[in-house]
Amino acid sequence: MRSLKLRTTAVDPDLLSAMQNPPPHGALAWWWLGQAGFALRFGPTLLLIDPYLSDSLAEKYRNSEFKHQRVMPIPVAPEAITGCAWVLCTHGHTDHMDAPTLRGLQQQSTPRFLAPRAEMQRARERGVPADRLVTINAGETMPLTDSIAVEAIASAHERLETDADGNHKFLGYILTIGGVRIYHSGDTIPYPGLAETLADRAIDVAFLPINGRDARRLARGVPGNMTLEEALELCRAAHISHLVCHHFDLFDFNTIDRETARTHLQVLAAGIDWVLPEIGVTYTIQREGKG
Repeated sequence: MRSLKLRTTAVDPDLLSAMQNPPPHGALAWWWLGQAGFALRFGPTLLLIDPYLSDSLAEKYRNSEFKHQRVMPIPVAPEAITGCAWVLCTHGHTDHMDAPTLRGLQQQSTPRFLAPRAEMQRARERGVPADRLVTINAGETMPLTDSIAVEAIASAHERLETDADGNHKFLGYILTIGGVRIYHSGDTIPYPGLAETLADRAIDVAFLPINGRDARRLARGVPGNMTLEEALELCRAAHISHLVCHHFDLFDFNTIDRETARTHLQVLAAGIDWVLPEIGVTYTIQREGKG
């Protein structure tokens, strides 16, 4: 039986340097970039999911009630990142598909970009070259490299939404990397059939939002996500043994307090290994043992 190990392997405030170091053979290294953003490295391949590495939202909303001021600083300048092969955006909201970030990532890399087909035009408007844009819809699977594949499934950012052609506007991505299957939800709440879909795909690690939702935020144009309790319920219903929490600690109006989340996880997460990720920490996921 080959067990799955999710470990903290290094603490290095120089995130840029850490992201360039290849992980041990067969291991997947990952770093939190804040909000729903992550960098993953498997062998020579570096890919980013939902990176928001600018202050564009603070500039956009500086005169509004929700000013979108960062609680944490930008962890790494996008224009400094080298060797990025893929950038995956789960949907078109700016903290997941950010123009300054997407343009900056092309300064020292020539990544390809994966985005929902429903947001193809928005991706182009935000600086993604047409010849490097790949689009996908729920139910589709495609290889990213010889050792990494992605499947898209629908997400419900308060509700399921499609465009006029039936393409889902909000997606989650199931990545198969090095014998490990990871689900990054993007922004979503639980919806009928989601747990069954994930259970059928034998997910090992779920990257899920925990900032929750309420009528006040929704009325001001901020659709919500799962609560921490709902994230744990989904993991149990879908038989997922490892949870990585995201979508917190960036904007003060749209988060859960880290220590509150930690306390709740310690009480409620029996049987589920969990991580409240921190900036500047290298984590690894690897299969170990015989099998």
